[in-house]
Amino acid sequence: MENEKINSKILKNNYIPTAEFYSQIIDSLQDYSIFTLDNDFVINSWSSGASKIFGYEPDEIIGEHFDLIFTEEDIQNGIPKNEIETALKEGRATDNRWHICKDKSEFYAYGLVFPLTGIDGELLGYVKILRDLTERKKSEDAIKKYVKDLEDLNTHKESVLAILSHDLRSPLSSIIATTGYLKSNFERMKPDTVKEMLELLYKASIDELNMLDYLVEWARIKYAAEVFSPRKIELVEYVQKVFVTLNDTASLNTINLHHDIKENTSVFADGKMLLSVIQNIVSNAIKHSLPGGEVTVSAKIKDDKIIVQIKDSGVGMSKEIQDKLFTPQVNILSKARIENKGAGIGLLLVKGFLEKNGGEIWVESIEGIGSSFYFTLPLEEPLNKIDCADKIEFDERV
Repeated sequence: MENEKINSKILKNNYIPTAEFYSQIIDSLQDYSIFTLDNDFVINSWSSGASKIFGYEPDEIIGEHFDLIFTEEDIQNGIPKNEIETALKEGRATDNRWHICKDKSEFYAYGLVFPLTGIDGELLGYVKILRDLTERKKSEDAIKKYVKDLEDLNTHKESVLAILSHDLRSPLSSIIATTGYLKSNFERMKPDTVKEMLELLYKASIDELNMLDYLVEWARIKYAAEVFSPRKIELVEYVQKVFVTLNDTASLNTINLHHDIKENTSVFADGKMLLSVIQNIVSNAIKHSLPGGEVTVSAKIKDDKIIVQIKDSGVGMSKEIQDKLFTPQVNILSKARIENKGAGIGLLLVKGFLEKNGGEIWVESIEGIGSSFYFTLPLEEPLNKIDCADKIEFDERV
């Protein structure tokens, strides 16, 4: 009798799981997306956790091919197919990547794919399990960016010191030496000689002041993030400001400044940066144009960006110079300034400004005919906020 009571308790406490029981367990895992595929990779079950993460209700997603949750890039690279092949070959496949939600937003997930087999070992389909790790991924990326920014900061600091050494120290030494000579020999020197030396000193001082302005502006943009304020601005307004500033210089060289940019042509950029970019390139175009020449600024829209062209009818440049123009070594920068043949640090600053604004720059030139500088800027605020593309690097090899 006692044994019968014990057996009765055992039978009452034994629970035989049902399909509904397992379904309840799966649906209780709200932080995990769990769904199954048939042999054609069509989704045929969908957990409540999957609905929470992806945004699709079961009746919206069941019957759809599982490519739907992958990015276009992953689909083109054959990632979904590779996952299935790996799962079949090795019994499981890991999945660490970005996925697409119903609202087209992306989330980063760690996932596994397993083959589903029946009692007789036949392949019934596949099960895919994903866990949303977006916040962890963002934190890891933020840490990596912080470390990289520190490394860049150190690299840029060394680069600035190299520029100061090459482009400021030597000319300043010459200025000091010339000033010392004038101080010691002024009374014995002819007036014309004194005037000539003073003019040289004046020009050298102006050049050094311009160099300091470049470096200060670079440092302002590089290290003072709060002053970087991109917004929608009118392109023609900034072109006209530059023309007003450089009009006297152009007139002295009988260079005509012209633009054919339509009113209400706007770009998304930082105003001070854009002004520096246009002024730098136009100033160089004037400097390298022949008397009676013309500098023309034009623009055209392509897709989600604007392409600005600044064209001169100057001396042009060789292919060798073009290739090195935006990736100069420090000694090349110095030589360019001394020979008055290039923008040196100015063009490097321009490149950094444009990259920070989400743009790029290139040049097309023919010796003896002239050069065209092209740069791009976004028309609208990018989906990924512009905030860290400001790599202005120097190759310090000599």
